Amino acid sequence: MMRGLQGKVAVITGGANGIGRETTLRFLEEGVRVVIADVNEPNAQALLEHAARIGHGDAIRFARADVTREEDVETMLDCALDAFGRLDCVFNNAGIGGAFGPISRTRVDEWEHTVAVLLRGVFLGMKHGARIMQAQGEGGVIVSTSSVAAYSAGSAAHCYSAAKAAVTNLTRSVAVELAPHRIRVNCVAPGPLLTELFHRGDSEAGNRRILERQPWPRAGHPGDIAGVVAFLASADAELITGETIVVDGGLLARGPAFFGDGDRSPLFAAAGLDRGSTGEPLDVRRLSKR
Repeated sequence: MMRGLQGKVAVITGGANGIGRETTLRFLEEGVRVVIADVNEPNAQALLEHAARIGHGDAIRFARADVTREEDVETMLDCALDAFGRLDCVFNNAGIGGAFGPISRTRVDEWEHTVAVLLRGVFLGMKHGARIMQAQGEGGVIVSTSSVAAYSAGSAAHCYSAAKAAVTNLTRSVAVELAPHRIRVNCVAPGPLLTELFHRGDSEAGNRRILERQPWPRAGHPGDIAGVVAFLASADAELITGETIVVDGGLLARGPAFFGDGDRSPLFAAAGLDRGSTGEPLDVRRLSKR
């Protein structure tokens, strides 16, 4: 068990899927009461039912929230106060794959939607989480999901990479601002994980693809990230703030170029918008060679 987590209250965005789901389950095991915020209501309901089956039904709530909307973010945090009486941790985890394709073929609305989810959503979670924690006067923890894509080209599409780099720098700035209030602000930066979102139904191919480049001989899973988030939220990480913890099996140390270089990359064979695990469909426009 992590030190100092028992009895705390956390809000997790993107909590019904992937990293968010596994972090929710890890927090429940640690004695944390959790509000999951997501736009995918069927997956959220399935998680609530699962939590009830394993004996944590009284410690979890769901708030439907689009993290690009300030009123939704305020509502999800108010849900924690209404249900559990306080707020100790905000995990800004909601994300999408977002806009992809060549820069010259990327639509402005796709770019703006990607940045809204990946960056504005983090800003709003920090803003309103900090407001509540400052009013409580007892400190707190804010963790956000960045990515190895924040550090170099070739790990994801340009818009996603830029937004995640901004999350990393926003974390540093806000950590310094909130330190006098004993509110710690950190990031976790996953490498590619063996999830449905990554392997698209072919887990064996996804596993091979990861291990072709990752030095560590096992592909990562959402539970690997959940453990790091739980550590960052715990008293064991009391002096850690303004940091981004990379969890990628050594991929960044090797130098990823995970999707290849230049316009030969498969990222440039099509353009569109990946809405992640929201339950909404992928938009793809196949591109002819230029």
